[in-house]
Amino acid sequence: MAEKQSTRGSGARKGAQKYQNTFAYKHNPKSKKTQTILALPVDGLCRRCTDQINWRKQYRKYKPLTVAKKCVSCELKKVKKAYHVLCDDCAGAKGVCAKCAEKAEIVDDSAAAQQDSAAAEQEIECKLAGMRERERRTCLRKLERGDITAADIPDRASDDSGSDFSDSGDGDSGDESE
Repeated sequence: MAEKQSTRGSGARKGAQKYQNTFAYKHNPKSKKTQTILALPVDGLCRRCTDQINWRKQYRKYKPLTVAKKCVSCELKKVKKAYHVLCDDCAGAKGVCAKCAEKAEIVDDSAAAQQDSAAAEQEIECKLAGMRERERRTCLRKLERGDITAADIPDRASDDSGSDFSDSGDGDSGDESE
């Protein structure tokens, strides 16, 4: 037993670390708390602070605030986001990061992501509007599974040129061949 432990202060270490990271952390998919934490926007921060907050969310280290904190600039209880030290008004007025209070380029991922997702959603709706119901449902199923992307959806209205979403049969429906 004595050979596994090192003498205190000697710095000599024997053996491998006790716990190896053999698999990545995975959230509980049914947790409502996790869903609400992941849904919280990360805005008004510099790139470094944004990455730190996203890491905390990814590994379930993020602890949301229960009551508002005091802003270090205006001394009012207006800070409603966890890990921030400045309220949104003071951070915006000074042009600094709301977490580290340093003058750096503010990253606004949430607004850009919302605009991109809204534009993609609108594009998909336009493409699906011209399809027949059966083709539309098939396309939506494939999108949901991840078999295709929004770019793979045909642009045209439904015609009989043989798309990926319609029957490409040879015309033998069984009605005429009796």
